[in-house]
Amino acid sequence: MADKQIDPALIADHNQNALADMLADYDALGAKLARQNVDIEQLTQKAVDFGVAIPSWGVGTGGTRFARFPGLGEPRNIYEKLADCAVIAQLSQATPTVSLHIPWDRPDDPAELRETAASWGLGIDAMNSNTFQDHDDMPLSFKYGSLSHTDEAVREQAIAHNIDCIEIGQKLGSKALTVWIGDGTNFPGQQSFTRSFERYLEAMKKVYAALPDDWRVFIEHKIYEPAFYSTVIQDWGSNYLAAKELGDKAQCLVDLGHHAPGVNIEMIVARLFQFGKLGGFHFNDSKYGDDDLDAGSINPYQLFLVFNELVDAELSNPSGFNPAYMLDQSHNVTDPIESLISSAVEVQRAYIQALLVDRAKLADYQDTNDVMMANRTLKSAYITDVSPILAMARHRAGGAIDPITTYRATGYRETVGKQRPARKGSGGGIV
Repeated sequence: MADKQIDPALIADHNQNALADMLADYDALGAKLARQNVDIEQLTQKAVDFGVAIPSWGVGTGGTRFARFPGLGEPRNIYEKLADCAVIAQLSQATPTVSLHIPWDRPDDPAELRETAASWGLGIDAMNSNTFQDHDDMPLSFKYGSLSHTDEAVREQAIAHNIDCIEIGQKLGSKALTVWIGDGTNFPGQQSFTRSFERYLEAMKKVYAALPDDWRVFIEHKIYEPAFYSTVIQDWGSNYLAAKELGDKAQCLVDLGHHAPGVNIEMIVARLFQFGKLGGFHFNDSKYGDDDLDAGSINPYQLFLVFNELVDAELSNPSGFNPAYMLDQSHNVTDPIESLISSAVEVQRAYIQALLVDRAKLADYQDTNDVMMANRTLKSAYITDVSPILAMARHRAGGAIDPITTYRATGYRETVGKQRPARKGSGGGIV
């Protein structure tokens, strides 16, 4: 049995206070769904089974290019990060795995780290390499690029780092490597678009060759930052081309924030699935650009529409669809644990809402060009409040009916604030 960061008795007490109202809401929603020939119990089990990974870096306070304001009780190492992730998993029952970032989370003893994670009921998700900043133990700089750098020695250093991430991940039980590079240009003429992409592909082929047979590599694209004129893997087209060039184990990762404003992200999801290259998703939200806000906090309807495509893919190929889901956010003004709990719930909500779409009716309306009814079919699912299903799923799995209220009642943040000395300074840089 996994160790618990939060006393189960405290969770049980809070659940008892909320149980009667939750059961009444659940029964009412069940009766409503039954009139639509939908079994609420099947949806609840889907919610119980759903999981999204937590990013290890997400439990710390983020920042902007201008400043970072340290938060109370920030985790100082990977073990304290795992402790915070265990709180999120225990209360939400929707975040069973943690995605690690090397070198930030490099373990001295991978076996010990894996055992510690397992003791808290956590598994290790994808490994994330870091060649967008210089490393103290590396002689060469990534200032002008990494896997696409003009200097072969720098490229080889970046390749070696990615292979190192794979080897660490094998010891931790991971099955995937996520590669995002900040390579690009800030000025026209700085680099040849063609030659830099060629160098990237050449380098990635060496990383790909080091993948174990049962691993995948997720290529992540980003339209800008830290390069502001061009990036080497700037959109889903370049991402797809790279994944196709590398092979079957290479797939595309879609981050909700890594697109120009107004881009139809749900269509990108559909296209990548249609051609066998949809590997996973990083969930967050944005208003202007890559803001890394809490998932569902700005545009929850877009999150639903993304899941509408993901559920469509799941139903059309149930045995071969295995996307990796992770939250990828920066928390500047909120408690990171609260934000990650909230985001996990909102992602889970969008999934259950998408399962409510009457796909037979939707297909008929689409085939007969009944635009209004097709749109209303989606809206009908979206406006259904599935909160009772999510609360019941948490309750049955041992989580909290109201996870954020329960978290605040634990005093966990104040406790770790006393145990973990505050970090000083307000230097810039997104964590």
